[in-house]
Amino acid sequence: MPVIRFVREGRDVECYPGENLREVALREGLELYGLKGQLGNCGGCGQCITCFVDVVAEASPGALTPRTPVEDRKLRRRPEGWRLACQALVQRSLVVLTRPQAGLSDREARLAAARVEPLPAGPTAWPAMEEPAEAESAGATEPVGMESTATAGEAPEEGPVGG
Repeated sequence: MPVIRFVREGRDVECYPGENLREVALREGLELYGLKGQLGNCGGCGQCITCFVDVVAEASPGALTPRTPVEDRKLRRRPEGWRLACQALVQRSLVVLTRPQAGLSDREARLAAARVEPLPAGPTAWPAMEEPAEAESAGATEPVGMESTATAGEAPEEGPVGG
């Protein structure tokens, strides 16, 4: 699974490829919002621009989906590495600094430390689901009261004893 390294929080979090960055952070209890965002945010629609994150580009090339047209409009005066967490889908492992607009006294030291340990590549797809045919051949039995699937000339399979 891809890993998101949250620099400010000092945490690595696993997620599935294609998961929304904002939803992963909120699920893990990480604070994306400053005071303005805490008081009122759009709930992930990309309209309030309060869920800024700074993607550490050299540590995370191509880790998120490309910027959306909403981000292009809303972030036109912000640094290129900034994204709206609500608009970004995780593709591969990445390093993120939440609330980059807020000061962080040891920012460069924390970023350097985050770059030292390599990120796992992780899978680039969701886990494969077991096919229904495989589940049946693995010992699943026909529920009581179901009609037999035997064709003419075949003896019906023995099912569970009903009562």
